[in-house]
Parts: sequence; C-alpha cells; structure tokens
Amino acid sequence: MPFAMNQLDQLKQFTTVVADTGDFQSIEAYAPRDATTNPSLILKAVQKPEYRPLLEQTVREHKGKASSDIIDHLLIAFGTKILSLIPGRVSTETDARLSFDTAATIEKGRALIALYEAAGIKRERVLIKIASTWEGIRAAEVLEAEGIRCNMTLLFSLPQAIACAEAGAQLVSPFVGRIYDWYKKASGEDYSGANDPGVQSVKGIYEYYKKFGYPTEVMGASFRNTSQIIELAGCDLLTISPELLQKLADSDVSITRKLSVEAAATADIKKITLDEKAFRFTLNNDAMATEKLAEGIRLFCTDAVKLETMVEQLRG
Repeated sequence: MPFAMNQLDQLKQFTTVVADTGDFQSIEAYAPRDATTNPSLILKAVQKPEYRPLLEQTVREHKGKASSDIIDHLLIAFGTKILSLIPGRVSTETDARLSFDTAATIEKGRALIALYEAAGIKRERVLIKIASTWEGIRAAEVLEAEGIRCNMTLLFSLPQAIACAEAGAQLVSPFVGRIYDWYKKASGEDYSGANDPGVQSVKGIYEYYKKFGYPTEVMGASFRNTSQIIELAGCDLLTISPELLQKLADSDVSITRKLSVEAAATADIKKITLDEKAFRFTLNNDAMATEKLAEGIRLFCTDAVKLETMVEQLRG
C-alpha cells in the first residue's frame, strides 16, 4: 500500500509554505521556504526563556543607542538566524507607528536593509513589511524602485491590493482570519470552506492579479483553521502558524488545487483604476477593511511599545 502524503506535504506541491513565527525550533521542524515575523511574534518569542538571551545580548551590544535602534538590531538578529534555517526569504516589519508617514517608512526600510547587508545578508532575501495604508504603499513604491522588496501587510480589501500591485510591491499579505473574525462577529455566522469571507477575499485578489498580469505575489495570512488554508491551495504563498502547520502535518486527507492562473484568466473581472481619492473613498466604504486596518495598526503599535519597555528595563 503506498505511503499517504500528509496535508502539509500535499500543500507544498501547489503553494509555497511560509512559517508565521519567530520561533526557530518551529521553523526547523516544518521546513518552510520562507518565514514571516511581526512585532507581536517577536514580542512573544523574547518572552520565552530560550530566546531571552538573544534579547539580552542585543541590548548589551547596543546599550548606548536609542530603544528603537536596539529593536531594529533585535529584528535583524532574529531575521539573520531565521535565514540560516530556511532557503528563502524572511519578512521583517517596520514600526507600525510609522503607518501614516511615508518619508519615515522609507527611512526605516532603508535602515533595516542596511543592517541586514552589514550582517552579510543580501537584500533579495529580505522583505520589508509595511502596512497597506496609502502612505505605506507610496513608501513601498520608492523602496521597490531602489531594489528593496516589500511585503504589504494589514491588507483586508481589493482596493488595497490593487494599489499595492500598481506600486510594484513584491508581495501582499491579505489577512484571512481577521476578515473571518469580523464577519463572524457581525453576522453571528460561523463560515467555513469556500463561503469563508476571508478565503473569498484572497481568492478575489489572486484572480485579479493573475487576470491582469501583475507580478506581485499573493500570500494568504492570519489563518484560524486548516479549512481556510486548504481552500487556498494553489495561492502563490501561504504563511501559517506552527499550530496549524502541525495540524496539516498530522492529517493525510487529500488536498486538491483550488486556485490556478488558468482559472483566473477566465474570471469575469473588470479592471479598476484608483487614485488617492478613490482609494480612500472605497476603503472608507468597506467597514470591515477600515476597522481591521485601524485595529491591526493599534495592536502592532501596542506590542512595539511593550518591546521597547522590555529593552528599557534591560538597559537599566
């Protein structure tokens, strides 16, 4: 009897699997091609005993610098270690407090890449994560022109995705689970499978990009269950938490491809043109996207402050 392939290995046949974690052990265990981090994941990691020494060492080596600079060095320390464990790219996030400041986001992106390059890491292996605000998208446009690749995060709507692709962003990360959360709370309905609004959002973005030939990669993110992941088999990339990676590894139920360039080419989609006014108006008209974008920025800002507080306490 032939050996049954688990769902994680099946998924890897259709989609690039990315580990959504700052935990080195998880990255080693699931062998993803890429990995993503954010302030919340780094904060979670440094609170574990096994990663506390990395935080302490970084603070000790850069004690005379500002807390924000020390955190940049911490992000690069995590990213460099992660890159030693994977063949692909790591995503490193800019400070969410810069989400409405184009110039400061550009400066931060350049600074992070400079630190990586000083550590011997080529910029092609790094994605700078930026919130998909109008200001963040404009920053990404400048950075991409300089060869600094960007991962557009906190993305909840097609208008955001279109603006990111028009700006030449390398990759977008639509947040499946947070979209699902909003609709579940608003309607009281527990969505599943292809009816999941988060799944439908990513499918719509994928089809739009492939239909109109945008090279920007689509990476579904923020999953709540394996059903959401399985429904997006065939998406360019999917970034998945260690808990859900394990569930996929523990199951050998068959997975079939759900998204493809060929199917997207036949989709009945009209091209949309967005200037700044149209972008802001359409985003404002989408209550879910507006609320989840604002909430996401607030949550990342809160965790960035907590990380700074930890640094300050260690500095004494």
